[in-house]
Amino acid sequence: MSEKILVFIDGVPEPCFAGETVLQAARHAGINIPTLCHSPLVKPFGACGVCLTEVNGNSRLVRACATQVNDGMEVVTRSPRIDSARRAALELLLGDHTGDCVAPCTLNCPAQTRCQAYVKLLAQGEYDHAIAVIMEKIPLPASIGRVCPHPCETACRRQFAEEPVSIAALKAFAAGHGTYKPEFAPATGKRVAIIGGGPGGLTAAYFLRLAGHGICIYEAMPKPGGMLRYGIPEYRLPKAVLDKEIELIESLGVEIRCNEKLAGDDELSRLLRNFDAVVVATGAWRGMKTGVSGEDLPGVTDGIAFLREVALTGEYNVGERVAVVGGGNTAMDACRTAVRLGAKEVTVIYRRAIEEMPAQKLEIEEAEEEGVIFKTLCNPSEIFGNTKVTGVRLQKQEPGPPDESGRRAPVPVDEFEELAVDTVILAVGQRLEDSGFTSLGKTQRGNFAVDELTFSTNQPGVFAIGDAVNKGADIAVNAIAHGEKAARAIDAYLKGVNLPYKPPVLSRRGIKGRADIPEVGSFPREIPRVQSAKTRKNSFSEYVSLLTPEQVKNESARCLECGCSAYEKCKLIANANEYLSPEIIITGKHHTSEIKQISNHIRFDRGKCVLCGLCVRICAEHEGKIALGFVGRGFDTAISPAFGLPLEQSDCNNCQKCVENCPTGAMTCLDCTVFETL
Repeated sequence: MSEKILVFIDGVPEPCFAGETVLQAARHAGINIPTLCHSPLVKPFGACGVCLTEVNGNSRLVRACATQVNDGMEVVTRSPRIDSARRAALELLLGDHTGDCVAPCTLNCPAQTRCQAYVKLLAQGEYDHAIAVIMEKIPLPASIGRVCPHPCETACRRQFAEEPVSIAALKAFAAGHGTYKPEFAPATGKRVAIIGGGPGGLTAAYFLRLAGHGICIYEAMPKPGGMLRYGIPEYRLPKAVLDKEIELIESLGVEIRCNEKLAGDDELSRLLRNFDAVVVATGAWRGMKTGVSGEDLPGVTDGIAFLREVALTGEYNVGERVAVVGGGNTAMDACRTAVRLGAKEVTVIYRRAIEEMPAQKLEIEEAEEEGVIFKTLCNPSEIFGNTKVTGVRLQKQEPGPPDESGRRAPVPVDEFEELAVDTVILAVGQRLEDSGFTSLGKTQRGNFAVDELTFSTNQPGVFAIGDAVNKGADIAVNAIAHGEKAARAIDAYLKGVNLPYKPPVLSRRGIKGRADIPEVGSFPREIPRVQSAKTRKNSFSEYVSLLTPEQVKNESARCLECGCSAYEKCKLIANANEYLSPEIIITGKHHTSEIKQISNHIRFDRGKCVLCGLCVRICAEHEGKIALGFVGRGFDTAISPAFGLPLEQSDCNNCQKCVENCPTGAMTCLDCTVFETL
């Protein structure tokens, strides 16, 4: 047995055996020295240069994996000099690392849902696992799957082949077919009050309850759900679906007190005396005005108030002729609701061209199918009537120079027309109602000012989320994202710990078009069954069916699997997040991200390979095989099976240790379980 010696690691004595390396000695001491190319299965190689350390008496930095210790050696594992060298090594490695750490659908989802993972699980028929993945971020998946304008699909690269994957429809299917019962932590004794039971408040309640805290939601309306209940029509989101999801949250022990509207600083102070933290999730319930004369006439309402009244009573006397002013999704909900209430002529008035409407294209198309008339490039200049609205005077518009949104700002021209109406619905935006919480800081827009990362306000113990904060009203999944992120921050606050956060360093492939994605056959997007316009416009019943299991199998198979399945265990990215700034921009020549199936079980992505050589050395030294080797010289060097043949035609024994030890996910196993790796 080797003799015992004493080595000083960062000033702390550590007994170890002669012949061990600095890396081994540091690990004995519980100190992490980063490395990419090291494995205990093979001899030290030192190719990556990430494990550089300082040894007293040596003017040069040494590679910890290849430097043997000696008695009395003094080792420093972190210093400005070491960090600088490690940064340089990591930047060089990242300079030729091309891949997607995270799929673009996930990056474009406000809630950062692992879309690729649950789509893959649905393809495998793993419905329960799929819904479990979704509910890591979204506790209302059936509702969001129906109403979300799916920014994830906007980023889906399948659109370069034909159309994006139907991610939202797949989410709705998973919610309808998968079962999941979340587990929560032991009770902490801490209590949180949440003002508002909309999607943001419900989400915060869900995740804080899972963390073991006691939760009470104060909801001003007769039932919880916020805009999901009172702003989304029944035909798009059946309230029975929403109720079932809220019941799950209540079953965890979340208390919901309805018809309790809390307002004013006295109420806020009372809550702070009785609870350990307060979340303000009041939403934005007041419709914005246009500023034209006559908008206060009877028969003129705002889109939010109109949809709320219909949701509460199922009725609204709109008359025969309705004008809806606006071009967003609320305007589409309002005009299509007016059709279902029996209006004979419904007109949408929008000041830009129809192509520039912010509403979903599908919503616009379905409204047109239901008989809605679109009057574009015009804007109300006056709403007139005596005791009640009778008409709208419209001023023609023409496209001017682009505004701050990049769209061409409409410019009024001296041309008018009049439209006879019985009801005018203004759907031009929404804002925060006056809650009386004057102690909370506000933005210039009048919303609660919060920290973008923690959602904390200027008052200790008070947090705010959703449509009521910073930039104001947004889509429901954004409020859900706020709720989940705020819950993590509040949990840390209640436990008295800091929640350090910086954006992760991520590798992204620059995909610009069809030539940048793999060759795939043309498989059109699966579309849910939709009732005809003639049938659906006479009913508030849900008119879109869930996908069938066969459609789900076909649709989920269209996913290109952009994100890296080895992301969670990638040593390169883990070390990059430790040493590099997230804003770092790596430039230089890259290898082509060529993906090859090199055996029946293994896929190799040259773009992710950093030529650490670990796979080649393990194959040769540990397994005694020559199945993999280096091909080419200099920059063009690559890893390849002998003669470029499949591994089955070499002396490969399919041990898959090349996959297990690859530090970047360049080698991946084709039959690994996606639930464990994505």
